[in-house]
Amino acid sequence: MKTITEHLIGYAAYHRNQRNIITHLIGIPMIVIALEILLSRPTWFIANLPISPAIIVSALAALFYLKLDRPLGILMTLLLGLAVWLGSTVALLETHLWLSWGIGLFVVGWIFQFIGHYFEGRKPAFVDDIMGLAIGPLFVVAEVVFMLGLKKELHHEIEAHFKN
Repeated sequence: MKTITEHLIGYAAYHRNQRNIITHLIGIPMIVIALEILLSRPTWFIANLPISPAIIVSALAALFYLKLDRPLGILMTLLLGLAVWLGSTVALLETHLWLSWGIGLFVVGWIFQFIGHYFEGRKPAFVDDIMGLAIGPLFVVAEVVFMLGLKKELHHEIEAHFKN
C-alpha cells in the first residue's frame, strides 16, 4: 500500500494550479455530500441500528484514511460522519427533493472539477489512477490543514517532490 505522501504527491501532480485547487475545495465536498445523500437510501436496521450504503462506504473510506495517517484519518472520519448525518437527513425528504439535492450537488460539484482542470490544462487524476477518487477528499482536507499551518512536514515532503 502506498503511503499518504505517495498518494498526495500523485494527486498533487494533477493539481498545481491554485485556481484548480480552489475549485476542488468547493467541488469535492459537494460531490462527497451528494454521494452521501444518494447512498443514504435504502436504510436497513440491524440490531436497531440504521445501516445504509452511505454508512458502509464511509466506514470503509474512514478505515483507509486512518491507515494512511492517524490525525488526518480522524479528521476525515469526523467529516465523513457529518456528511453521513447530512445525507441521511436529506434522504428523509420526499423522493424528488432527495434526488434533486443529490444529483444537483453531484453535477455542480463535477462542473467545478472540470473547470479547475481547464485552468490546470490537465485531465483529472482519477483518469490515470482510480484511487484519485478516494484521494481527492483527503487532498482537499490536507490542503486546508496545510493552509492552517499544520502537518508542515507532510506538506514539505509533498512540495519538495515538485521542486526537483
